[in-house]
Amino acid sequence: MEPRQKELVHRGRAARRATTAGLAVAALVLLAACAAGPNLGVDTSTISGAGPYGFWWGLWQGMILPITFIVSLFTDTVSVYEVHNTGNWYDVGYVLGISLVFGGPLGARRARH
Repeated sequence: MEPRQKELVHRGRAARRATTAGLAVAALVLLAACAAGPNLGVDTSTISGAGPYGFWWGLWQGMILPITFIVSLFTDTVSVYEVHNTGNWYDVGYVLGISLVFGGPLGARRARH
């Protein structure tokens, strides 16, 4: 192989390495941007003065999620998740409520038959 060809092959490899490294860094930055941040509203009182929302409110708000989501597209006063919550217990209720609405384990079993 001629020296000129060797140089072109070397440049091509270096360009591929730089592109691969750039894509890896971009993927890491993208993944880091998706990381959840702290919820500063946990265990704080709501606007009405009541305590933070717990498991039962999470369950209810999970079940009404489809309607809440549609309404939230048209207004800024409705959100799909209450930030003034008790933390993990609210989250458990919320996910369970979503699961109940969208079929949960029973819906998955029906789909297999």
